[in-house]
Amino acid sequence: MDTKELLIQEIEKSPDFILQEVWDFLQFLNAKYQQEKLEMSLMSESSLQKDWLQPEEDEAWQNL
Repeated sequence: MDTKELLIQEIEKSPDFILQEVWDFLQFLNAKYQQEKLEMSLMSESSLQKDWLQPEEDEAWQNL
């Protein structure tokens, strides 16, 4: 049985007040990972910028 199925089983037998907390925590985790993904993208962009802003790169991509 996979994790999703196990969660669904627990959800079906849990009272609403616990489900509300689980929902809040799930929303928190989703927001946290989205923020981390954004931060990682921004950090990568600044480190790769020196390679992207080269005349050779402009030449290589001009025909696409």
